[in-house]
Amino acid sequence: MKDIDKNNASFEEIKHIDENGVEFWYARELQNVLDYKEWRKFENVINKAKEACKNSNISEFEHFVDADKLSKRANNAKVIIKDYKLTRYACYL
Repeated sequence: MKDIDKNNASFEEIKHIDENGVEFWYARELQNVLDYKEWRKFENVINKAKEACKNSNISEFEHFVDADKLSKRANNAKVIIKDYKLTRYACYL
């Protein structure tokens, strides 16, 4: 039971609020809370959630927003990595 409470607290702790007061979560931050070690595996989960959203006749574009980020590597190289802004509904899926 403590693990569930810990994950719920972590989920709320990584919540962001945009300039319009809309709450969202970054997928890469959520990946860590849910203990996914590899992005590619977590992205598969996101793709399944997008499909579930479409199958419910709900616009996936409102709940899964592309949010690419700049990431620094060990050799000071900068690369763009894929991320998503997720609504609470997207996180639920």
